[in-house]
Amino acid sequence: MSRIEAPRDEDDAAAAVDSTPGSPRADRSALVDRLLAGLPAGSVLTDPDVTASYAHDMASFCPAGAPAAVVLPRTVEEVQHVMRTATELCVPVVPQGARTGLSGAANATDGCVVLSLTKMDRILEINPVDRVAVVEPGVVNATLSRAVNEHGLYYPPDPSSWEMCTIGGNIGTASGGLCCVKYGVTAEYVLGLDVVLADGRLMSTGRRTAKGVAGYDLTRLFVGSEGSLGIVVRAVLALRPKPPEQLVLAAEFGSASAACDAICAIMEGGHVPSLLELMDRTTVKAVNDLAHMGLPETTEALLLAAFDTTDPAADLAAVGALCEAAGATQVVPAEDAAESELLLQARRLALTALEAVKGTTMIDDVCVPRSRLGDMLEGIDRIAAKYGLTIGVCAHAGDGNTHPTVCFDASDPDESRRARESFDEIMALGLELDGTITGEHGVGVLKKEWLAREIGPVGLEMQRAVKQVFDPLGILNPGKLF
Repeated sequence: MSRIEAPRDEDDAAAAVDSTPGSPRADRSALVDRLLAGLPAGSVLTDPDVTASYAHDMASFCPAGAPAAVVLPRTVEEVQHVMRTATELCVPVVPQGARTGLSGAANATDGCVVLSLTKMDRILEINPVDRVAVVEPGVVNATLSRAVNEHGLYYPPDPSSWEMCTIGGNIGTASGGLCCVKYGVTAEYVLGLDVVLADGRLMSTGRRTAKGVAGYDLTRLFVGSEGSLGIVVRAVLALRPKPPEQLVLAAEFGSASAACDAICAIMEGGHVPSLLELMDRTTVKAVNDLAHMGLPETTEALLLAAFDTTDPAADLAAVGALCEAAGATQVVPAEDAAESELLLQARRLALTALEAVKGTTMIDDVCVPRSRLGDMLEGIDRIAAKYGLTIGVCAHAGDGNTHPTVCFDASDPDESRRARESFDEIMALGLELDGTITGEHGVGVLKKEWLAREIGPVGLEMQRAVKQVFDPLGILNPGKLF
């Protein structure tokens, strides 16, 4: 994905590393020597051309520094050694997974140690009785999903990047996916964690039992913390029985507001779809241009609904009737799993297709109450017109999580400026509609200013106080969140 580098925030840069001789923040050679004293040589990368490839995730407009070293640990003990070294030398550490994030949360700071956890990729246990899996942070989401399926089990969280993204990264950003409307987000499946703290101590949180209320819920605190409180090295994840194969319905609408009326009717009617996704006209056209899928470009909004119940055809019929009552111009239920997968493939291609429109995208992640979804889409149309930009919207409509995607030419300074300004207006609109600035992508660097606006000064003070308890030196992923 194309990216834009923004000017460095001087405060963030100053906080990252002081390389003055004699400073408590060690110079690079001393740091590397200390790391190598407790790590295999092949796990420490120092070639600048190599370390530069670990400098950032997939977000635009987010500053990224130059790491002093990249470490690829394979064991908990190796992670502990890195953190003890970083604490002793007062060097920042930026934890990373697959770097598929969209907020700059995995971006390096100058002189930091990038701690890439992709080599810690073992599935340690799958227990069908307890319905849990125990995994290391580098396990790829799709790998885990397929492994538990062989036991008749199901791990629901499925971000669009599920073939690449890691469980550790999913935990760090509390990621979601297409199935959230029925099954919820990553946070609801993390039962317990092993975490290496900033000073190298190992702490276990949570449980592997079905119930448990012993003490504060520190597990939930770490989920979504973007590596700013500790390094997750092991996770106990809840599993569900594998559901039946889902069937998908596609409904075309002459307006986005009619599609949103249908969504409200479906949810108000008590239906529990396994998926309820929306693509606007811009997104549908982009997918057709990229993949020639034959989607109906005359539609203003395409709604995809799915059910994985024992009788999905009956559920689709009921939802189809609600769509028609809301003004759908055509309702097409899939007849089998193959047709269903074809429809879902169009949705999965949405972000890639929108990137191809202009070459660079800014993908927003604003979540609003379902009842305000129509207002959100209408507002985005106004913002696109105001700035003269192409903004496509795909959405996890069943939970109100929209992904307005601003398409622009990164080589055009004026268009880049307008893209950033429109992005900010979309976030402001989300807050005006009683929403949140991020439903599943996280805050990272991209939305620091907006986090402060959403949670207010008292909330910000309390969150900083929590950070101080876990990371008194401020070395864990500095410059992120706030």
